[in-house]
Amino acid sequence: MDHKIRILLAKPGLDGHDRGIKVLASAFRDAGMEVIYLGLRQTPDMIVSAAVQEDVDVIALSILSGAHMTIFPKVMALMLENGLDNVLLTGGGIIPEKDMQTLNGNGVGRLFGPGTSLKEIVTYIEDWVKEHRS
Repeated sequence: MDHKIRILLAKPGLDGHDRGIKVLASAFRDAGMEVIYLGLRQTPDMIVSAAVQEDVDVIALSILSGAHMTIFPKVMALMLENGLDNVLLTGGGIIPEKDMQTLNGNGVGRLFGPGTSLKEIVTYIEDWVKEHRS
């Protein structure tokens, strides 16, 4: 791969638990990715605006609040409005399998639950970017 993967991490909504996303940020950095972490309480507009400005390959959201069926579709719609149709939208949190399948069917990438290995997540992102950027 010619360039470092640029990944934007964010915690949308009112969820204030950020330990997991900080562990992921560290794992992505260790894997050689360039990490832009927006922090807590981000709106879909703020996330997509930052993704455009930072020219990212991946947007990864951590959602533990139960708002995933609202936030992922809103971010996806804003991504398409802003021409980010070649950017991976992925993430994780407490998301029921049925909801994961619905979101995947609507264009959201793979979603990860608690306990997923960091290696599995890093490999998924690297493989997606390799496939879509080459």
